[in-house]
Amino acid sequence: MAHRYSLAQLTVLGWAPPEMIYNAHTLGYDCVGIRSITMGVKGENDYDIYRNREMFDLTRRAMDETGVAINDIELAKIADGVDVRNYEGPFEAAAELGVKNVISSIWTDKKDFYLDQFATLCDLAKQYGITVNLEFVTWASIRTLKETREVLDTVKRDNAGIMVDTLHLYRSRVDPAELDDCPKELFHMAHICDGPAEIPDWDDKESLIHTGRDERYYVGEGAIDIAGVVRRLPDDVVLSIELPHLKREGSWGSMEHAKRCLSTAKDYMVENGIL
Repeated sequence: MAHRYSLAQLTVLGWAPPEMIYNAHTLGYDCVGIRSITMGVKGENDYDIYRNREMFDLTRRAMDETGVAINDIELAKIADGVDVRNYEGPFEAAAELGVKNVISSIWTDKKDFYLDQFATLCDLAKQYGITVNLEFVTWASIRTLKETREVLDTVKRDNAGIMVDTLHLYRSRVDPAELDDCPKELFHMAHICDGPAEIPDWDDKESLIHTGRDERYYVGEGAIDIAGVVRRLPDDVVLSIELPHLKREGSWGSMEHAKRCLSTAKDYMVENGIL
């Protein structure tokens, strides 16, 4: 089975969901991932399709006209002062559009709190047929594959999964072989991109954040063993290209940047014998 390719919102933050879907169709993507739960990061707009019903209707029309699905929404963030039950509205809107995945990450060191919140998040998402894909992020509180497994093994929810981002995996110094010890049913999607060989220290959050949000590399352009990761994931895992590069996007335009994201990824997979 050939992998399906998704365009992640962070790659083209300026595109609202309807525009993103039409452009993804033109470029040859199979699906998209949208940020309908805002994080408040630099350059991010409010794409809350639950509260903005006009945007919801335009998004559904774009899906109907193009056949491009929404694979996932983000970000169901777990953090101090955040009640995950507030994500019910975005889950309801996502379910109306047939979305089956939400991305989550953990940004608090209070273990009892984040375990309780993650369990509550999974239970809430299950009511809408949604899987919660926990991503480990190098400048968050849960930042390694081992820590992610510990969360899932503790909460024991059947709609909880692991979201691997190749940049974060590499910068967390996770050997791709560690994925062999994870049950394959935990993987539903992955973020792919490349990055430089140098790995900043854990406490150098400025450098970690800069590359992660502003300057990721095209697949095959850097030092990450992306093929070694993808080969260890199920064949039906959606490969979501999350590849912000503000300088290139500014020079070439968002459309050309998104085009190169997909073409370089597909070329790399063919060169490495991956469909």
